[in-house]
Amino acid sequence: MRSTGRSGGSAQFVRGILTWLLLSQLQAVWGKVLEETYRKWMQYREDCMKQIENEPYPSGVFCNRTFDRYACWPDGSPGSLVNVSCPFYLPWYDKVCHGVVRRRCGLDGQWVREDSGQPWRDISQCEEEQEVTSQELWFKQIMVSFRMLYTVGYSLSFLTLVSALIILLGLRKLHCTRNYIHANLFASFILRAMSVIVKDALLERHWGREIMEQSDLGELLSHQAAIGCRIAQVVMQYCILANHYWFFGEAIYLYTVLISSVLLHKKKYTMYICLGWGTPVLFVIPWILAKLLKENKECWAVNENMNYWWIIRFPILFASLINLVIFMKILKVILSKLRANNQKSYPDYKLRLAKATLTLIPLFGIHEVVFIFATDEQTTGILRYIKVFFTLFLNSFQGFLVAVLYCYSNKEVKTELQKKLHSWRMEVGSMCCGQ
Repeated sequence: MRSTGRSGGSAQFVRGILTWLLLSQLQAVWGKVLEETYRKWMQYREDCMKQIENEPYPSGVFCNRTFDRYACWPDGSPGSLVNVSCPFYLPWYDKVCHGVVRRRCGLDGQWVREDSGQPWRDISQCEEEQEVTSQELWFKQIMVSFRMLYTVGYSLSFLTLVSALIILLGLRKLHCTRNYIHANLFASFILRAMSVIVKDALLERHWGREIMEQSDLGELLSHQAAIGCRIAQVVMQYCILANHYWFFGEAIYLYTVLISSVLLHKKKYTMYICLGWGTPVLFVIPWILAKLLKENKECWAVNENMNYWWIIRFPILFASLINLVIFMKILKVILSKLRANNQKSYPDYKLRLAKATLTLIPLFGIHEVVFIFATDEQTTGILRYIKVFFTLFLNSFQGFLVAVLYCYSNKEVKTELQKKLHSWRMEVGSMCCGQ
């Protein structure tokens, strides 16, 4: 006598594993785990089906062989306890490889069922250790806090940068090469903040889909389902590079003004446009091709081969190192001028520009240089948390600092705003008096 061996409880347990993977805020990392788990599960199921088809059936009464979506069960003798090894597709299999999962075969040749009607099964030896689960929960809480931190930072940066950009572009007397470069820098920060927020939303939407059937999981891991978050990854990488190279442009501009004294004509400004918006394309396109041809998995957020990731990281490191070199040269010149008490040769706006940029360059470049080799995949323990915290904090709040230093605390901008406000009050007063 044979039983069907199909159980909704088994499917529910598998969905529980997948839900555990999907609930993590580290969507990219757990997406990789989910994809690998699903691949191994498919292989396990295929091997089980072959075993079921090829092995001869015993005579008499027995509980039939079956695959219940969790483990592969052989034929069971009536009244016996059937043991099989923990499935190798479990993400924590290396910790439970010596454990077994059990089912009981009844005297009537039917697998024993619980009161709920689901087949009874003992999986206690194949479950993840409670201590490990607690550590993962703590790690998840830490990363959720980090995500809230940089979401607040990027949102604050976005709002302050948009208003700063409106001010620079709205006041005609502020239109000059220096402020045009500032405006492009603001725009790059705005796009970076938007791309990070949109990327997070798409990743959460992608990995947060409800898994009810096996077909849902297959669809989740398909290339078509990942197109949206892959595009978001590409846009984010472009915006990050553009952000760095517009800051590189700021450093070069300050160097030419304070040291080289080279006047920047329209052609020179066009070169800054090419540097800030064009240079990232030279690195993003090869990165896209490398991902498409060599690492075309999930949302392109996990870097298995770090050589491909260096296509993005190298230009960032290069710009940061040059920024630091320029910073040291400018600092040396400024200090020598101050010591010589020869500030008259440096107009007030140059000193204010130097102060703002010298404040931002170390902040913008030092952490990139310090942590460039300490990637998330290579750092562990407290070092990883420190690295992630400082990187996310500085990256997310940089736009706010840029807006404050280059716009809101800028003497020239405040003067023009006061004039504009005074003019607006005069117009309102004349209109009121006229009525």
